Order: sequence, then structure tokens, then C-alpha cells
Amino acid sequence: MSNLDNNLKPKPNKSFISTIGSAFNNFPEANLIFIIAVIWIVVSFLSPHWNTRANITTILGSFSIEGIVVIAMTIMLIVGGFDLSVGSVMALTMIIAGRLFQAGMNPWIASILAVIAAGCIGSIIGFFVTKVGLNYLITTLAFMVVARGACFVITRGTPISLYALPDNFKFLGQGRIYGIPFVIFLFFGIVIFAYIMLRRSTILRKVIYTGSNEKAAIFSGINTNLVKVTVCILTSALAGVAGILYMARFAGATAQYGTGLEIMAISAAIIGGASLSGGKGTILGAVLGVAFLQVVTGAMVMLNVSVYWQDFIRGLILLTAVTLDHLRQRRQNLI
Repeated sequence: MSNLDNNLKPKPNKSFISTIGSAFNNFPEANLIFIIAVIWIVVSFLSPHWNTRANITTILGSFSIEGIVVIAMTIMLIVGGFDLSVGSVMALTMIIAGRLFQAGMNPWIASILAVIAAGCIGSIIGFFVTKVGLNYLITTLAFMVVARGACFVITRGTPISLYALPDNFKFLGQGRIYGIPFVIFLFFGIVIFAYIMLRRSTILRKVIYTGSNEKAAIFSGINTNLVKVTVCILTSALAGVAGILYMARFAGATAQYGTGLEIMAISAAIIGGASLSGGKGTILGAVLGVAFLQVVTGAMVMLNVSVYWQDFIRGLILLTAVTLDHLRQRRQNLI
């Protein structure tokens, strides 16, 4: 057969599997979307109550509030750190706002002051990390204990009842728009804002540069210490916002709220593609990571899995996520 005949012969198309594989490589979050879809479909067959409006609303409600903390944790991981104090800070924010309201302060003002207090905790964490030279593990672990201890000191272990909160404030956590919880709209508003800021804003772009190569960022004129402190403040403040939403949702506050939230947030962020070594992570990945964990948790509850096994499974998920992140980093270093 002549070369002309070979050229005129139609070229075979890429296989379907090859095309799908290429798409997954170009869009890594697609793997996570696929896994979530598979779990959802399987549980739909196992439980007739899974696809009910009430169950979906419950999952989305928890997903939205905890997702705010996951977004903050993702940005923290991108800069090269992590924060173990987010759960305790969330609880302390609720309690401060609750006590100020009980003292006669307007709940909106009380909440703003409490979130500012949470941001101040973040600034102190940033100070110890950047100026004193402590690492994130020790610093945030200490503040996790300090903030939780402050919760018990203020409340003496007694839950704070806030049923007297005005309806317009409760709307934050309990309100609905066209049957959809308002907190879901608020969450996706934060997601869009964070996505745009991470893509477009100078300060959050510096977060990526700092986490990717801090020395190179310093040589390029970036004040990496300021970037780290800013991220610490943002993380604590967003944890505080989540605390206020919980307070509005349940009209109360206890010292135990937020226990274990830091593990969930780190797990979701890493599952979503963030790395413990810094410099990597996306807002979409953070959303999918927390969605994955919420679907898994909801599935375990729906299938009556023992609460003791639930913590065990969450621990295995975290271990698997960290292991895969480590292997991914080691493979990239060898290339």
C-alpha cells in the first residue's frame, strides 16, 4: 500500500477509556466526584431513607457549616501549616457571644466581637509561629487546650441556653429560602469569594508562593511572616464564624462543641488535594473533601453503624489520606 493510501486511511480514534483517563488527569477532582457518586448510589440501594429531602437537607446543613472551617484549613495547609485549635476556637467563639448576649448585648454585636476575639487568637498563634519560632503543631495544640479550657472556665461545664435569641438572628442557622437552608447559600457565597481571592488577589496568591517555596518567596520580596500571620487570623476567624452559625442553628452553646473538628477539617482538606508539605490545594477540592466525609458519615448513620466504629473509620480515612499524600510527594520528588 502506498504512502498516499496510508495518509488517506482514517486514523483510529482514541479509546473511550483513554479519553476518560486523560480527562481525570486534567481534572483530578473528578476522581473524588466519582467516588462520592458511587457511595451515594450504593447507599441509595441499601437505605430507602437516603434520598429523602430531610436527609439531604441534614447532610447539606452540616456540610455547609463545617465546610467553612475546611476552606480555612485548606488555605492554612497551602501556606505550609495546619491548625489543631479550630474546634476549640469555634466553641469559645460561641460561648463568648452567648455570654455577651446573656449580659444584654445585641446578638449581632456580640457575635462580631466574638469573631474578632477568634481572629486575635489567630494573630497570637501567628506571632508564636513567626516571631518565637515554634512550629504549627506545638503552637496550635497548645491553643487547642487553652481555648477548650477557657470554654469550661466560662461555662463551668454547663450548656448555655440561648432560646431568647431573636428570630432574625436564628435565621442564620435555621432560616430557609425556597425550602433550602440559608446557611447553604452563605457557605457557597464564601466558597465563591475564597475561590476568586485565591485566584485573583495578591495576598492569597502570596499564600501559594510562600507554601511552595518560602525561601524563593522571600527573595522575591514577599513578607512571608505577614502572609503566615494573615492566614492564621483568617483560619481562626472563619472557625469563629462557623461557631456563630452553630449557635444560631441550635440556639445554644456548650464547651464540647467542635471536638474533633480539627481532624475532620485536615482530613477533608487533604482528601481534596491539599498537601501537608504546603503549596497545593484548591477551594473546589476542599468542598469535595468535606462533601466526601459528610456523605460517608451520613451513610454510616443511615446504615446504623455503631458510633464507636464511626470514629475508627474516620481515623482510617485520615491515615489513608495522609499516606497517599506522602506517597504522592515522594513520587514527585523522584521525578
